[in-house]
Amino acid sequence: MPEEILFETEQRMRREAVADYLRSLADSVAAGGDVTLSSGDQSVSLDPPTEVEFEVKAEREGPVDGPGELSIEVELEWPEDASGDDATTGELRIE
Repeated sequence: MPEEILFETEQRMRREAVADYLRSLADSVAAGGDVTLSSGDQSVSLDPPTEVEFEVKAEREGPVDGPGELSIEVELEWPEDASGDDATTGELRIE
């Protein structure tokens, strides 16, 4: 299936600023309705349904015998025609 990038931004930020951004995103998702992402002259609004596929991944990329790059990736995914209201509680915890 082909992928179309609707919005993408990458920038170096302090940890506290990242946490503030993630809190704002979480508040917007929890409130329901559109979630709008914007940076510079690009912007996109999406309307996540009540239930989404939620993925958290920790990765290390780089050579086996040397320093690499670590990342934490967070993804919310849903079908474009989703309208489900069947919320479930998962076991994911962040400590």
